[in-house]
Amino acid sequence: MINKVHRLRLIISLAAFSLLMGCSSNHNQSKVPAEGADKLATEDGVTLTFWRNSGNDAENAAYEKLVAQFNMNNPTITIEMNPIPYSDYDTKLRTSIASGNPPDIMTIDAPSMASYAEAGALKPLTGFFKSDGNLEDIPTATLSAYTYKNDIFMAPLTESSIALFYNKKMFETKGIPLPSKNPEEPLTWEQVLDAAKKLTDSSKGIYGIDPAQGFQNAGATAYFKYPIIWQFGGEVMNADGTTSKGELDSPATKKALQFYADLYNKDKVSALEYPPDPFPNGKLAMTVDGSWSLSHYASDFPDFKLGEDYDIAPLPKGTRQAVANGSWSLAISSKSKHAEAAWKFVNFVTGYEGQKAYVAMTKDIPVRYSVAKEIAELNDYPKNIFVVQNQKFGRSRPITPIFPQMSDAVNKVFEEVTIGKRDIDTSVADAIKKIDEAYAGLQAQIK
Repeated sequence: MINKVHRLRLIISLAAFSLLMGCSSNHNQSKVPAEGADKLATEDGVTLTFWRNSGNDAENAAYEKLVAQFNMNNPTITIEMNPIPYSDYDTKLRTSIASGNPPDIMTIDAPSMASYAEAGALKPLTGFFKSDGNLEDIPTATLSAYTYKNDIFMAPLTESSIALFYNKKMFETKGIPLPSKNPEEPLTWEQVLDAAKKLTDSSKGIYGIDPAQGFQNAGATAYFKYPIIWQFGGEVMNADGTTSKGELDSPATKKALQFYADLYNKDKVSALEYPPDPFPNGKLAMTVDGSWSLSHYASDFPDFKLGEDYDIAPLPKGTRQAVANGSWSLAISSKSKHAEAAWKFVNFVTGYEGQKAYVAMTKDIPVRYSVAKEIAELNDYPKNIFVVQNQKFGRSRPITPIFPQMSDAVNKVFEEVTIGKRDIDTSVADAIKKIDEAYAGLQAQIK
């Protein structure tokens, strides 16, 4: 459930967004001219402000290195970077936009892109990308996460991904065939359920599967649980991001929701609560987790070894494979007076050279095909599972300007049908009503 701090943050963010909407203009009014990249000669001697969410030590160091390198190689353009703590970032950014004093360049998380673009706060980057952004080097599915109303609004840098982590020794003890390590040969959810039943021993506090990192905030729900809906052939919203009617209430989506709830309530192979670190501590046989956990297990659980104690397989599928894509990316303010110079920096950071330098320090998954091909560990097990899933089966979370409200409503459905054992039809209908009301309210603001 959403805690009080998150709710307060959301209220503040939406209040700033309302102010922003009041002073916005249509995003199509600020299209990049085809010859935009040739105007850099007129941008000599400019200083550009760059706001970003402050990350971990490796991410911070990587950005510092890239900014220093760009400033050194471009003496007529100065980038002034301002890292802001994650907890304050969105509120401060929306407030700066609403007050008419935004940074020239900013980082924005993929699901938030549409709300900023709808408000006219972002410069469309389509013309820039077509000019020298090397579009063919980025998976089409990845670009879709940064595209709104046929315009690209952000330049992606890295991806993260999730996969099925399983306790190899537990599988072997029970005589269960080990999952394939081929990124394109996942287990079905029915196979996962069958294995989970054999692996669960509630008397010892051992459960078969944590399918989506339990019950966290709405953002985590979107990243971990939407793929389950997609894998069963369902959808969360329509392609326009205007309503969930006909999608969230489809038979395929309801089947996914029922399967998820049954893991806890009928099959009892999942638990609502686990002790700390249940997977490396032997209390959880399978878990859907992220690529970032590899370093966590290696550093904090050195005796729990990849290849000996646990292994990784692609995410399970129902009727199809799917994984959520989209991460923090770079955007340019529609109010920047030096968009061409800003693009030069953005293109440097997210292009081949910048991206390669960044992921060498952070160990993240690069967006560009060319960079991923050059990093040996990304082409070998287990990292290749995360890379191939993103490149071939990645899907953007719904591109909609009401993403927070939509995500909260869908998160509540998962909680209600699983924890509260509420009727799925009733819960879904209530969610669709809330989503439609949120979209209608936004349209009324715009008018």
